[in-house]
Amino acid sequence: MREYLRDVRGELGKITWPTRRETIATTMMVFLMVAIMSLFFLAVDELAAAGIQALLG
Repeated sequence: MREYLRDVRGELGKITWPTRRETIATTMMVFLMVAIMSLFFLAVDELAAAGIQALLG
């Protein structure tokens, strides 16, 4: 068990953690992509609804 924990600690030391600036930039990109995809799916949904409404009268 001790050897395992020693190995885990050694592996944790090899991790390159992102900087605060990188984390904020990545988070902003995620929010931007969510907003863009939300607008895209809203447009697709509205077009589909209009098409179905036109077909069914």
